[in-house]
Amino acid sequence: MNLFQDQAAIVTGGTRGIGRAIVLMLAGQGANVAFTYLKSTQEAENLVREVQSLGVKCIGVQMDVRDFDKAKELVEKVKGDFGRLDILVNNAGITRDKALMMMTKEDWNEVLDTNLSGTFNLARAAIVTFLKQKSGSILNITSISGVIGMSRQVNYSASKAGIIGLTKALAKEVAAYGIRVNAVAPGFIDTDMVSGFKEEQKLKLKESIPLGRFGDAGDVAQAARFLLSQEAGFITGQVLIVDGGLSIK
Repeated sequence: MNLFQDQAAIVTGGTRGIGRAIVLMLAGQGANVAFTYLKSTQEAENLVREVQSLGVKCIGVQMDVRDFDKAKELVEKVKGDFGRLDILVNNAGITRDKALMMMTKEDWNEVLDTNLSGTFNLARAAIVTFLKQKSGSILNITSISGVIGMSRQVNYSASKAGIIGLTKALAKEVAAYGIRVNAVAPGFIDTDMVSGFKEEQKLKLKESIPLGRFGDAGDVAQAARFLLSQEAGFITGQVLIVDGGLSIK
């Protein structure tokens, strides 16, 4: 039996990296999946076809998670197309890395508005449905940067730490209604962001990871699989770190 058979899910930022891996994981476990994307139209169309080939429904919705009203429209669209909503994965995020002394107000606002406010917008849009049906699972993708802080990532670290606070507070707020809220904090994952590093940077980073390698998007998707499923039915308000041991050094 598939873990998410006939359930309906929303994944923000679904066309690449971790988001894409989570979309495919959910679909492979029987869920109908809607995902959001901002610019990558061709990748979105390709992903819709790939997911549909697994025998489930899929829609890609172009939207900016910073738009509060569009988040509400997305939830209504998913309920209209799929007949229900069971899972929300807040994955969409951006970086604008630089030293604080060089950081502009726009660098700060763009990252906080997308990463933290975007998570709020989707959670706020979905929570009414979850409260009415007294069920639902929310998974927020934070980062090791929000756990231990990273140099030259003051804005990103702040946004991801904020997501952890949001996760824990909301988990307490809605637990009595059968709703679970958890987070995954990836470390260095071999996605577009890491592939842009110079080779000497990659080697140095790998030396700081006890397992000696970068993670891949599938490592995060498997953590998401567990936390979203009823296998984790007694787990809420938690942050599962997927970083190869980086944060224990």
